[in-house]
Amino acid sequence: MALQPAAGARDLNPGQVDSNRRLCDLLANVYRLWGYQEVAPPTIERLDSLEAGGAIAERELVRLVADEPLGLRPELTAPIARAASTRMLSRPRPLRLWASGTTFRSFSGDGGGQRISEQLQSGVELLGEPSPAADTELLHLLLAAVASLGLPPRHQPTLLVGHHGLLSALLSQVPEEQRSAARHALTDFDPLALAALALPDSQRQRLMALIGLRGQPVQVLYHLEQWLGPVPLLESFAATLASVQEPASALGVRVQLDPTFQPHFDLYDGLVFKLVCQGAEAPVAIASGGRYDALVGRFCAGSSVAAGTGFGFDVEAIRDLLESEGAAAAEDQAPGPWLVASATAAGLAQSLSRMAELHREGEPAELCTHPCADQASAEQMAAERGCRGAVWLAA
Repeated sequence: MALQPAAGARDLNPGQVDSNRRLCDLLANVYRLWGYQEVAPPTIERLDSLEAGGAIAERELVRLVADEPLGLRPELTAPIARAASTRMLSRPRPLRLWASGTTFRSFSGDGGGQRISEQLQSGVELLGEPSPAADTELLHLLLAAVASLGLPPRHQPTLLVGHHGLLSALLSQVPEEQRSAARHALTDFDPLALAALALPDSQRQRLMALIGLRGQPVQVLYHLEQWLGPVPLLESFAATLASVQEPASALGVRVQLDPTFQPHFDLYDGLVFKLVCQGAEAPVAIASGGRYDALVGRFCAGSSVAAGTGFGFDVEAIRDLLESEGAAAAEDQAPGPWLVASATAAGLAQSLSRMAELHREGEPAELCTHPCADQASAEQMAAERGCRGAVWLAA
């Protein structure tokens, strides 16, 4: 019999489960305040839906043995976009939805064998609104959700922001046959691959400058305007970034514009972003998202509703980040339940009755299933079990 979990999986202890639930509840309360409604997308989906038109690599999908091609969801966006574009198509737009749940991804271990990772996610999807106002709302909602988490300043949260439309505009002067390779070189931060492209020197120099262009939005936008001119996309993007500067600054979140930024999954075709915090040893990504109009269009061809934007939090990354810095100490010291004990075995019914009284008062209590001779013995057992104290019932 195997005594270890499957490769890539983890056993969670009660404290970790409580922390996950607490974080999910904090985020859910913010989503509800903003008018978002909870949905529960299925864990199992058809592979063509999970692949999202090639945006998610097949090697990352966990396939199931079934009569039809099925797999476990690697993220929550595609299943929600499918449901919103079919079963919820008659609902008025914009459609504001949120969900939390476990996602599954396949990857190769050090020895080359397949491993499966589980990740608890919580996030929102805003569907059917193509205007930049949806992008602005999403970033403000992200910051409101971050505020609820109470991240200490030492984590130095940084919001990395990019835009596919701007990158496409910057690449429009590159010969069409070289654009895909140039895009990959930029998003992979690969100056060697960029130098190897057969491009005129002027274009190569501009792309080399672009690969290192990142920093404060105002400064980066100035350089982009010198290259592109006052295009409407640049103006609306600048307005979106300007609107989040004040709330981000109030939270201690640094906003960094990187025109070549690309999240892990290639789902997005507009605004893209990632929230990164400084961990004990390395940076930790705790949230990511963006606009995915083309993905919604795969499920719903109507131009008026083929729009979507959203983000997801990595709940366990947040929990690990806080615990690694000792921020969870207060949670660990929270009082446990009362231990209800009786002096004799015959007092079991009396103990259960006393427990029921405590429960009606909203007090957690657990039962001591064997007799305790005295109050001191009951208190000792309560301490060993992490209870807040003992309620001992004499014979």
